[in-house]
Amino acid sequence: MPSGSNPAPSASGSWARCLRCSRTGEAAPLDRPAGLSPAGAPWLVEYDLDPERGAALRAALPGRRWSLWRYRELLPVVDLDGRVDLGEGGTPLTRLERLGGLAEVWIKDEAGNPTGSFKARGLSLAVNRARELCAPGVQLPSAGNAALALTAYAAAAGLRARVALPEDTPAGIARSCLADGAEVIQSPGTLVDAGRQLAELPGEFWDLSTLREPYRVEGKKTMGYELAEQLDWRLPDWIVYPTGGGTGIIGMRKAFDELERLGLIGAERPRFAVVQMAGCAPIVRAFERGERRAEPWAEPRTRAWGLRVPRAVGDFLILDALYATGGAAVAVPEERLAEVTDRAARESGLQVGPEGAAALAGLELLTAAGRVRAGERVVVFQTGDPANYQ
Repeated sequence: MPSGSNPAPSASGSWARCLRCSRTGEAAPLDRPAGLSPAGAPWLVEYDLDPERGAALRAALPGRRWSLWRYRELLPVVDLDGRVDLGEGGTPLTRLERLGGLAEVWIKDEAGNPTGSFKARGLSLAVNRARELCAPGVQLPSAGNAALALTAYAAAAGLRARVALPEDTPAGIARSCLADGAEVIQSPGTLVDAGRQLAELPGEFWDLSTLREPYRVEGKKTMGYELAEQLDWRLPDWIVYPTGGGTGIIGMRKAFDELERLGLIGAERPRFAVVQMAGCAPIVRAFERGERRAEPWAEPRTRAWGLRVPRAVGDFLILDALYATGGAAVAVPEERLAEVTDRAARESGLQVGPEGAAALAGLELLTAAGRVRAGERVVVFQTGDPANYQ
């Protein structure tokens, strides 16, 4: 569809036009399966966008259900009416009056998503597209939340699913995946080891690992759309994000660029702050060194399972987002998690998972270092339900 033609949002018409290599700019069609690009980099979906379309979309939003599907023209699903939809997206943004010091702190609580975490957004899009492209089955390695989301959406889509979990993953994760009818592999070692074991298994399952296919980032970017809409199209000064694979940062940066092309926001951007654990902080280490790629972390150790990611395929995209926005990266000591978790409950009535606690602790470190200043508006992501790890 050429830019500017028939700009009014339709019932199911996506404005997606092609895939674009995030490293070389090479284009590829949307109607065939895609893993990494020939350059070994993630593909990103490109759209035909302009202010006329943006005005039409904004006018349509008040009449739409509060879920990520309200942004349907900006998602690459072909069969909107036949999609698998478990109610993903549309999570609350809440002001924290007693946490955050002198900054204006808001929390985006993703625990209300299906399966209890932000992973539902990305896996919803990835599984929907896998079904549309006739995948025989889907699989990924996971530290927990991604496995819960994959198996739930695969079950709803009628697709076979297989997950590999590091053997010290909480037992409840495996039980839930098995209940969804998935095959569960218990793997010794790290998430990378689990991925390696999964890749060696027979079968034609499609790999939906972080950024190894183009569509999880499309689901995650809707967090950026929601933030903009919830804040009346004025973006915050900071986004503090607990970072493993980093799809959310990559997706939100993409979302803000798309919103600017639609004429819904201006050129100003939030500063992104990566939060990792001291026992597994490859992006923090690379940022402190001023590097464009992150070396794998040799021995990841943390009970914040979603942050125990020793290597990120999209490391260069995460780091680019930090450098471009004047952002920051901090590593949180493990012992801070329990204290912050207790204080969040006591002072705000907020039940946070380990990754959310890490993000709040990261905000404290940024404030103490003078990076976050009084009066600035900060959005902290609480990414998952603590009950998932019991």
